[in-house]
Amino acid sequence: MSNATPPLPIEISCSALKAKLDAGEEFLLLDCREPEEYEAASIRGAKLLPMAETPERIGELESHRGGSVVVHCHHGGRSLRVAAFLRQQGFEQAQSLAGGIDEWSQTIDPAVPRY
Repeated sequence: MSNATPPLPIEISCSALKAKLDAGEEFLLLDCREPEEYEAASIRGAKLLPMAETPERIGELESHRGGSVVVHCHHGGRSLRVAAFLRQQGFEQAQSLAGGIDEWSQTIDPAVPRY
């Protein structure tokens, strides 16, 4: 019998992310969209790191390697790829926000503009 903890799901729901924020949990919220998308709409506290720049800028995330990282994009496609890449690089707790900022705007915070 193994005592290993089962791997964290690769996706996190908007309601689970809101619960983490409301509980004051420490984690990195990473926005992997482009700067113009970030300017149009953002989730408070998110750090912008466009998907294409992630491999060359991964060193900026080093202090979060052992902690929780939640990545989001517009609908969840890019963030899923970034979360998978981060896991390959040793960020075992990297997760993608299911539905992205669009789902967040519809279900959690309607003040976040949809585009």
